[in-house]
Amino acid sequence: MFATNMDSARDVGGAPSTVLIPMRFVWPYGGRSVFLSGSFARRWSELIPMTPVEGCPTVFQAIYSVTPGYHQYKFFVDGEWRHDEHQPYVSGEYGLVNTVLLATDPNFFHPNVTPEITSGSNMEEDTEAFRRLVRITDGNLTDVVPRITEGDLQGSRHRISVFLSAHTTYELLPESGKVVALDVDLPVKQAFHILHEQGIPLAPLWDFSKGQFVGVLTASDFILILRELGNHGSNLTEEELETHTIAAWKEGKAYLNGQIDGHGRALPRRFIHAGPYDNMKDVVLKLLQNEVATVPIIHSSSEDGTFPQLLHLASLSGILKCICRYFRHSSSSLPILQAPIGELHVGTWVPEIGESNCRPLAMLRPSASLSAALNLLVQAQVSSIPIVDDNDSLVDIYCRSDITALAKDRAYAHINLNEMTIHQALQLGQDSYSPFEPRSQRCQMCLRSDSLHKVMERLANPGVRRLVIVEAGSKRVEGIVSLSDIFKFLLG
Repeated sequence: MFATNMDSARDVGGAPSTVLIPMRFVWPYGGRSVFLSGSFARRWSELIPMTPVEGCPTVFQAIYSVTPGYHQYKFFVDGEWRHDEHQPYVSGEYGLVNTVLLATDPNFFHPNVTPEITSGSNMEEDTEAFRRLVRITDGNLTDVVPRITEGDLQGSRHRISVFLSAHTTYELLPESGKVVALDVDLPVKQAFHILHEQGIPLAPLWDFSKGQFVGVLTASDFILILRELGNHGSNLTEEELETHTIAAWKEGKAYLNGQIDGHGRALPRRFIHAGPYDNMKDVVLKLLQNEVATVPIIHSSSEDGTFPQLLHLASLSGILKCICRYFRHSSSSLPILQAPIGELHVGTWVPEIGESNCRPLAMLRPSASLSAALNLLVQAQVSSIPIVDDNDSLVDIYCRSDITALAKDRAYAHINLNEMTIHQALQLGQDSYSPFEPRSQRCQMCLRSDSLHKVMERLANPGVRRLVIVEAGSKRVEGIVSLSDIFKFLLG
């Protein structure tokens, strides 16, 4: 059993500088040539070009990724250094400079400033004004799409709610297919290999002694296992994985999370599942409330629940596919489907300087350690992390399920999480992905001008949990929309 270090499963390893937070810098006061520079731009030695917003030639913007911490910046406008008087600023080594403070916890970043720093609100109003005026597409200015009215929004949500309430999870069952379940007494190492060989990210757990399903083993479990073993040795060994059963790990995980009773015993975790005749809306709410993307569909013909049968795994993507299929030829009944994703309050977006109480995105470079990626996945509770190059352009995505690639040639027994880079981990897994979930599907992008319907269609593909919203051309990350974001929006 693993040692009961309650904090080890929550600590974030690696230097904070490996985490990148994309921020949108805006200069709304005109000029012929505008550049951004700051303490984050090679210590003020780099000038970052800012481009005018299409249709608003006096508004310049640039997206640039910075590390957590305190930063200063200025604008170089037509050959002169300027600062924005309507944003927080201080007098420093470089004269009057604007400032931004990002907390060191990437899961709870809040761009707050110290009390002595002054600020104004006009720039936020200007920013909202030009948002209402234009949309940025692939380089062309398009007509402004009429705003979705509150009536359109509530009407669309009502129709989707009625549809989900009138259909059951039985309709999710495929005509043919397979569902893999694992015995809780199976060694973790064998479970690792089975998930990899079957090309699946999770499997329900069966306890023969109890005669029932008791839980689910997911890719997140393997991330936690590798991190925990890494905390107690310089290298992971195959023997360490061989000696721990799934049941032992689940009990150890309860200790790690502090889920113990007054007698020091691990508290049994409630098994989350659904029946074939549960309506889809109840299942969606269950998934969202428990912060999971998949639940087993289990049926028992006896009243006492004995001899349960595992029928299928119900997922948000499967339910979303049902919605898309049902409303595909009657999209006029759902006006919100044609609205651009960038105009809806859906997902997590790159914050603009001056915005507060928002959750910025966290990204990593390919050279960051695999340990940093795994720690960020666990702490931020996300399914994937954008991987960007030196120009902050999206080059790949590291997903939780990518951890199963370490089962190839028993790689987990020979690596050091702090020494292996994300690039090396992704290269290792290039030939390890299942035909059911090809990597090309998981690394999908869209533009902020894409319709909600288009975004939903892409998220309904198997294996796609999140879409990365990028700038046209540069592929700089602008936001992320997940399956849970879509359902929270659709159900209000």
